[in-house]
Amino acid sequence: MNKIVVAIDSFKGCLTSAEANQAASEGILARMPEATVVQVPVSDGGEGWLDAFRAAMGGEIVEVNAIDPLMRTIVAPYLIQGDRAVIEIAKASGLTLLSPEERNPMVATSYGTGQLVVDAVSRGCKHIIVGLGGSATSDCGIGMLEAIHNAQFTIHNSQFIKHNDVRFTIATDVTNPLCGENGAAHVFAPQKGATPEMVDALDASAKRFAAASAKHLGRDCQNMPGAGAAGGLGYAFLQYMNAECRSGIDLLLDTIHFDNLLQDADLVITGEGSADRQTLMGKLPFGILQRAKKHGVPVMLIAGRIADEQELLEAGFSSVACINPPNIPIEIALQPATAKENIRKMISSTLFG
Repeated sequence: MNKIVVAIDSFKGCLTSAEANQAASEGILARMPEATVVQVPVSDGGEGWLDAFRAAMGGEIVEVNAIDPLMRTIVAPYLIQGDRAVIEIAKASGLTLLSPEERNPMVATSYGTGQLVVDAVSRGCKHIIVGLGGSATSDCGIGMLEAIHNAQFTIHNSQFIKHNDVRFTIATDVTNPLCGENGAAHVFAPQKGATPEMVDALDASAKRFAAASAKHLGRDCQNMPGAGAAGGLGYAFLQYMNAECRSGIDLLLDTIHFDNLLQDADLVITGEGSADRQTLMGKLPFGILQRAKKHGVPVMLIAGRIADEQELLEAGFSSVACINPPNIPIEIALQPATAKENIRKMISSTLFG
């Protein structure tokens, strides 16, 4: 093998995409130092979205005084690349900004995400790409819309969104609608701290907001794929910003011209924290597999936990490997240093015996 492309998703709570890629590359080069290893930081719209775009295309990180989901002041970053802005909503409205005890989607607000949008537009950005992943909110984007509405009275001598030719693209691997059993509240709010009673209240509120919005604007986006992403932030972008919804991984791979990297590649290594049949439902490694198949490049899948291995192999992965030895305690496996070493060892032994 002369060229190996490494594009591993983050191992949430353990390794970033770049860290996992680096560990795999070290495992390869330890046994095959003459190989060309191309590392591609990747994300499907959640954790690592900014890092993936910056690694591929450069740009300037801008830091904004914003508020977190509980209205506390924080500094939140986003990326500017020419007249394009890349926003990772978790930086201002993310679940990781809260302790487990603080999680409460009845009060969590997406206002901080709106502040990032406002800042990007005020700096002249014409295309805003928003990664919808890891939110703490279930407010249908109302907080974000409030921040944008308020900005129209506080930003002087700027045309702002409705007077400016600003285009929005939202990136998510979530296709859920806004309301109902498959909607934002029922599917995602429990992991954000919602009780069953809160879920019912949030869903009812979303239905009322969608009905009022449809009456006001003369169109209804609540059932569009992606409307339920990020606690309904997807709906707010679709309904009020006329956003285009894209698969996060496909959008990133198109932007970085990933197919060009595959043309002379001998192998792709991808992975994620936990791989099973859900991986085949549009998650990042599956998106990479689909691209590699078109070029006839085999794809190795690695993960910290593997289930449904036969289904993964039947889907087209050339090999599937767990980085962790049997019976390793979970608290040990999740230590970054341990995970890196296990990736290095597993890559070395699997590829070279």
